[in-house]
Amino acid sequence: MNANATTPPTSSDIGSLPFEKAIEELEAIVKRLERGEVPLEESIAIYERGEALKKHCEALLKRAEERIEKISLAPDGSPQGTSPLDVED
Repeated sequence: MNANATTPPTSSDIGSLPFEKAIEELEAIVKRLERGEVPLEESIAIYERGEALKKHCEALLKRAEERIEKISLAPDGSPQGTSPLDVED
């Protein structure tokens, strides 16, 4: 059985992956690499794909953070308005 069957050889499809699928694949790659049972050439290929998946996940998270707003509350506890979420780097 080809161990590469679960990991496509190119990263051209990564941009269309939803966050959940991308992180799931990234976790699978990390587990395979940690086991150390992958031949060197395949290790390099899946590591590169893992890097691309990581960057994709980071970009999706950044976009999500930019869309999140902080709800301001009035003294009586009722919603008063929103403002951008302060994200510390």
